Amino acid sequence: MKKIHFALALIALVLLGTSCRPRQSAYRQVYEAAREREMQLQATQPTVVIRDNNAPLPPVEVSVRQERVEAVRPADAAELRRYSVVVAAMSVRLNAESLQRRLQAEGHQVILAQNEQGMFRVIVGSFDTRHQAEAQRQQLHRTYAAKGNPDFLRRTYGIPFNDLWILARQ
Repeated sequence: MKKIHFALALIALVLLGTSCRPRQSAYRQVYEAAREREMQLQATQPTVVIRDNNAPLPPVEVSVRQERVEAVRPADAAELRRYSVVVAAMSVRLNAESLQRRLQAEGHQVILAQNEQGMFRVIVGSFDTRHQAEAQRQQLHRTYAAKGNPDFLRRTYGIPFNDLWILARQ
């Protein structure tokens, strides 16, 4: 009889111990929620730029790519012109919105657009002519090259500002 009670108590402890084991997905959900809150907090704080004199950004060839894109917010649709300067392409909307808020805090007019593949384009300046877009691209390149090297810019903004390109809307 004692053996049966002992065996039942052992089985109950085993069942109790395995049912209390947390799931990995619960940890993942908590981690992702905390990461999202952290990114939102960082996006609302102004960016403090400390000049890093190690090395400026190297000159970059002007790349023009053609895509069919639509503004994420309907209010931005009227601002989206034929040629746009793209500072980043991101697959996660939250990351794109975070960069958008950061650049807007620095005084840039930023538009989020999404292409047919679902990638988000962070656009700083949209123009009717390619020449205007190239001038804006050069200005952005000079501005951020003066702030530091690509590693410093990646740590500060999340992108290195060395792959600015022009989007020609189809």
